[in-house]
Amino acid sequence: MLINLLTSAVKVSTPLLLGSLAEVYAERTGMMVCAIEGIFLLGAWGGFAGAFLSGSTLIGILCAILLGMLMAALYAFLTVTLRQQQVVTGTAMNILAAGVCSYFQRVLFGVPTTPLRITALQPVPIPLLSKIPVIGPVFFNQNLMTYFGYLLIPVAVYVLYKTSLGLTLRSTGENPEAVDVAGINVNRVRFLTVVGAGAICGIAGSFYTIGYLGMFTSTIIGGRGWIAFAICFLGNWSPLGAVLGTLAFGLADSVSIYIQAVGTAANFPREFIIALPYILTILLTIFRRSFNVPAKLGVPYSKED
Repeated sequence: MLINLLTSAVKVSTPLLLGSLAEVYAERTGMMVCAIEGIFLLGAWGGFAGAFLSGSTLIGILCAILLGMLMAALYAFLTVTLRQQQVVTGTAMNILAAGVCSYFQRVLFGVPTTPLRITALQPVPIPLLSKIPVIGPVFFNQNLMTYFGYLLIPVAVYVLYKTSLGLTLRSTGENPEAVDVAGINVNRVRFLTVVGAGAICGIAGSFYTIGYLGMFTSTIIGGRGWIAFAICFLGNWSPLGAVLGTLAFGLADSVSIYIQAVGTAANFPREFIIALPYILTILLTIFRRSFNVPAKLGVPYSKED
């Protein structure tokens, strides 16, 4: 039972990992991608619609990436170019995404009497490694999207802390004036980083339809985009901190799913069990005492400032 629970935790944490890593990069440049919930939802719908209509999982993922980038580009245009308030703009775009997905889902597929389904990605055991006791089935018997998420961790750490690109990204969120003086366009860095984050968040959203459930509903994301957003904060804007937070929330989500499945919590309201990951988010936020917030997080940049 424990191995199954841990395996499930690693699996369901995949989109949270992708989303939180993308958010770390964006916020290190000073941009809060508050449209992350909507990007997750568009990625989920794009992944499902693309895979269902084409019969190809790859096309589904590419559709999710494209929609994620388009949504992020619109958000970046409003907040970077037009300098609109990031939280308000992101909230409005999340509402927009929900409406867009519901509308096009009905236009393309009508109101089917039974849920439309696609074949979800299956686990791909890695030879030899998947046979290691405990660790093997937990980490090396996952689907390709989960492997992609964990391969992204060392890349994210290396690029952010060991390359000139990473220095530029971090400096843009801490001291954009110095970046500007160095001849680098601050707003271009922010715009492109948000669009790149949108691509990763699109993949994260598509995990729920392509890599997990094999179907789409308007409530499929269920606030998990916001959990990925919170993990960035709780991980102190660090890729490794995001990984630890992701595993914690993934375990809480798996425990919640397990309790609902086996019905061992008859004395607790079902709503309380479902809310466990979100309650954990609130508690960790309350008890976290110190944050290493990027100095210019959420602050638009202009040479005239």
